[in-house]
Amino acid sequence: MALFSCVLHRTKASRVCVVDPKRERKASCRRTCRTPCVRRRGRKVVGGNRPKVETCAMASDAAPGAARAPWRRRWTVVTLCFLAFLLCNMDRVNLSVAILPMAQEFGWDSTTVGLVQSSFFWGYLLTQIAGGVWADRVGGKLVLGFGVVWWSLATCLTPMAAKMGLPALLLARAAMGVGEGVAMPSMNNLLSKWMPKKERSRSLSLVYSGMYTGSVLGLAFSPSMIKQFSWPSVFYVFGSFGAVWIYFWSRLASSNPAVDPYISAEERQYILKDADKPRDKITNVPWKTILLKKEVWAIIISHFCHNWGTFILLTWMPSYYNQVLGLDLMRSGIFSVLPWITMAVMVNVGGWIADTLVNKGVSVTIVRKTMQTIGFMGPALCLAQLSHITTVPGAVLCMMGAQGMDAFSQSGLYSNHQDIGPQYAGILLGLSNTAGVLAGVIGTAVTGMILSRGTWDAVWRVAILFYCIGTLVWNIFSTGERVFLEGE
Repeated sequence: MALFSCVLHRTKASRVCVVDPKRERKASCRRTCRTPCVRRRGRKVVGGNRPKVETCAMASDAAPGAARAPWRRRWTVVTLCFLAFLLCNMDRVNLSVAILPMAQEFGWDSTTVGLVQSSFFWGYLLTQIAGGVWADRVGGKLVLGFGVVWWSLATCLTPMAAKMGLPALLLARAAMGVGEGVAMPSMNNLLSKWMPKKERSRSLSLVYSGMYTGSVLGLAFSPSMIKQFSWPSVFYVFGSFGAVWIYFWSRLASSNPAVDPYISAEERQYILKDADKPRDKITNVPWKTILLKKEVWAIIISHFCHNWGTFILLTWMPSYYNQVLGLDLMRSGIFSVLPWITMAVMVNVGGWIADTLVNKGVSVTIVRKTMQTIGFMGPALCLAQLSHITTVPGAVLCMMGAQGMDAFSQSGLYSNHQDIGPQYAGILLGLSNTAGVLAGVIGTAVTGMILSRGTWDAVWRVAILFYCIGTLVWNIFSTGERVFLEGE
């Protein structure tokens, strides 16, 4: 119950807030209503004649239809998740630039470079399912907070590990992967509880655009930092940002609106009305039921196919520019930024299109299949052109097209976990992202082996093959309808 009830009095000349002294405090009413307060004395009102009365409520108990606050609590959670994902990719992509001077310093060949690049995914693989289960049991706030702190520490320790030797470096990168592995499952858990269904695609797209923005910032600043301060600087500086983030996360975030101490009753009611109902924390996961659903396997297989191409571009793009187009470290980093800028923009365009179509009554299944088909076939067509292009502008345009089209996957594949089973959102994303990480482990290492014996054309052909397989599986077996019912 609110601490006080205020009354709006409208006269011809003024709008005055009147406070009942039995239940109110003048300062609180002034802070909430932002209008002059006068006390009621019996039936008389100080400050004017008795006016027509209209009751209003505190911001924390505002009824639906009341004046909206300029900022909503769910936006705070989405913003902090966006920043976490920004740090996630900043800390991840700095190695793709730093690997060039590191390879020269330590005498690594292409196979060793591929091994170093793929070691991140060893740890990343371990915590995909575990992160989803943990988030569904103890809440996404704790799990995501742990992940950011862990991977930030591992990032800061990377230069020391590299100087100790290759095994120590591989261990440090794997440890970093352990922390980043819980990010997606925990975020998916958070947004499944905080975001109404009609805002889901946009919120997911915004959070995932944090990854692409992080790639942009990491690739943009790493070359100049390496040139001026040497390659260890990028790991020390980027890793330290995690301490700033966790300070605000610990004070401003909550696992769901039901336990948030700052959310208004109006917003809580709005979220719960259109979101999935709050559930008890999961203690027993029905693995057999989950793994027997063909729609789950459609997500898992499609996630593997999608990530094969995505992780190759994420980890090898600067090397491609350097080896094929002859660009130096600075120019390789600069041109690697442009595709990620395109992706950061297009992911929000795709989210807006998807939510608009759903709000207009288009089937969620049709929307998800359409968006993911663009996310598969668009990159496939763009990568197919790289075999015939030898100029820097042409190659960059193809990369921008591939990444821009890939961004539509966030409104297809990556939104589907919450569609088919919101009560298992974290677990489902953990399962599918495990397959996606396997694609990163295998694809990154295989790319290094291909390049030690073959050409980049072979790398692109393998990626295109997986994009085509993913398109077929997705359109045949996926759905946007709920598969797991209440209590199942």
